[in-house]
Amino acid sequence: MTMNPSAPDSPVSPAPVSLYDARPFFEKALQFGMQNGIIDSAKLDAIRLDAPKGMVQIARYFGNENLRPDIEKARDRIVNLVSLYLQATSGGDLRQAAESLRDHSFLSRSKGGSDMLKALLALPESTGFHASLESSLDAAGPPKGLAEWSLKSLADYQAELARRLPIQQEKDAAVWLAEHLGLDALALEDAHTHAEAVIRSALLALATRRTEFPDWVEFEKMVADLRKKYQAARARSEVKTQKAASARAQTLSVTIPQDLPDELRGVVQAVRKSVLADLPQILDGALPCRALFANDSEHHHAPLLGRYFWVEDIASEMHYHEQSVSTAWDKVTGGNCDDGSLLTLLVCVAAAAAPKTVMSEKTAAALVRKMQKPGPPPGFRPELASQYIVDHAPAEHQDAYLALWEDFVEEAGATLQSDSTYARKDALALLRRECHVIA
Repeated sequence: MTMNPSAPDSPVSPAPVSLYDARPFFEKALQFGMQNGIIDSAKLDAIRLDAPKGMVQIARYFGNENLRPDIEKARDRIVNLVSLYLQATSGGDLRQAAESLRDHSFLSRSKGGSDMLKALLALPESTGFHASLESSLDAAGPPKGLAEWSLKSLADYQAELARRLPIQQEKDAAVWLAEHLGLDALALEDAHTHAEAVIRSALLALATRRTEFPDWVEFEKMVADLRKKYQAARARSEVKTQKAASARAQTLSVTIPQDLPDELRGVVQAVRKSVLADLPQILDGALPCRALFANDSEHHHAPLLGRYFWVEDIASEMHYHEQSVSTAWDKVTGGNCDDGSLLTLLVCVAAAAAPKTVMSEKTAAALVRKMQKPGPPPGFRPELASQYIVDHAPAEHQDAYLALWEDFVEEAGATLQSDSTYARKDALALLRRECHVIA
């Protein structure tokens, strides 16, 4: 409102006022239909008959149809459900909404609103996969949240729908990619993972031509393959600057499957960008794979922890670990597992010397001098060899190796550490007899 200061006594024209119509959309549509001859008295009578029936059904569904507060709340709910459906399907056009009321029953419009909300609540609230639990509630009871949503506006519904639909698409994309690599949705739920991690790992797996979703062992190999591929691309690159070569190699490493459904491409493309952002760390060989992706005792902070997913396969990991241990043990023993080779190796370890399965006379004499040297620290520590067996020997042979070593220490320990007159000669003779000592 404005006033003319030069004519204070002149009448003031009222400013235009916009009236906010707070009535439910159903009431607006009903009134419009009656005023414009769309809804006749017979249809109005039918609505008057249907509304109480619907209110009782809704009161029973959410509470108790015999309690007045539940009936009053049911009235609000049925009006809101009808309004929600009419406004959504008509786009807010009162004529279309009135024609919908004319051509269909009041209860069908209420059910339409209820179905909209149930479909909304069936959409996921987060991208996490969780194993479904059998509900202890009556299957005919209302879905969680329906009581609250049955009183909300179309704007609230549309905002929540806009929030949840991309989440559903991301989960659909994760399931599609997982199934493309032989892993079903139930396995994802059992793993309690999330869609982004599944998509990221799937893209890396496809970039290394995997046909199955990786477990941890394969995931480590996959990262190693990517690093080799990156190094090869850098070596071949004709781009002058290393930075440009790095960017080129990273960009070309991760692609989206051509047969991915069009409606899922957008969400996968968005997650792909996050993979490309991670690539500098993934392709940098300075950090071991486990230190990069998974917490362990040596590395307390993994930069990419939780961002990628692999199948938990304890049997496969144990087999791989045992195989790695066996390979490392074979390397240090040269494949020689006879008692003489093992005792030679363990004597070296107990004397804090480099582990060998064969020693020369000169080396044996040096070890004896070291073991018999007086003063701390002791030159012969059997516990070092026992721990070496536990840390490095294949699990299936550890008990036998420990028993062999304990028997040897019990019989030979005193001689190896003796300070008697003939101690050195006796110790050398013992090593020649029990170990592999060559001239």
